[in-house]
Amino acid sequence: MSITIKSKTDLEKMRIAGRIAGTACHVAGRALEPGMTTKEIDKIVHDYIVGQGAVPSFLGYGGFPGSACVSVNEEVIHGIPGSRKIKSGDIVSIDVGAYINGFHGDTCYTFPVGKISQEAQDLLDVTNASLYEGIKAAVVGARLYEVSGAVERYCASRGYGIVREYCGHGIGRDLHESPEVPNYVQAGRKGIRLQAGMCICIEPMINVKGDAIRVCRDGWTVRTKSGSLSAHFEHAIAITQDGPVILTEPEL
Repeated sequence: MSITIKSKTDLEKMRIAGRIAGTACHVAGRALEPGMTTKEIDKIVHDYIVGQGAVPSFLGYGGFPGSACVSVNEEVIHGIPGSRKIKSGDIVSIDVGAYINGFHGDTCYTFPVGKISQEAQDLLDVTNASLYEGIKAAVVGARLYEVSGAVERYCASRGYGIVREYCGHGIGRDLHESPEVPNYVQAGRKGIRLQAGMCICIEPMINVKGDAIRVCRDGWTVRTKSGSLSAHFEHAIAITQDGPVILTEPEL
């Protein structure tokens, strides 16, 4: 799939899709409380997106049964909403996509529930900060792997594991477009040169212990192999002559 350059009109539409996705994520995050099921979280996301006249990007995508991926503690990504109950001390990643006017928005945030451990808080802080390190590097003329390297340096220097089997991606009329945006640098590769009008999702998936993951029997849910905590933060951004622009900021 070739890389698409978005027009000014395209970017305006992507801002709308991104804002809906970002707000749905944070509306659900604010509602988190002990005793809720991940299915209840999914319903909040679904109802918000549909209420805005958009369509949940994830619902039915590749057969996925939810409107949001809800991943708890050791779950890295693609958690299927269901009967699992949230407890105080958990961390919950809510990954959301919204489609409207021909374009997608895609974002994720990992939320604390009640009082969490220092280990969990440190993981959230580092993962979120690494996202913004990657965003800062996403400027016109830079190489793609400068973005990847910014994420990797920030997390690896602090001893965290970086998931390698999954990565960020281009976004636009399709939920997943070229290019792939890894969170680490592949030896000897620089990646494409970034141009104005490109739109990418940067999404660090960071583990407390080690890079290794495993896919569960449901065929979707990805967990850390070590059983340690994992966090996932994501923004869709536009590369512009004036610097990177976040498309998925929530409107709260």
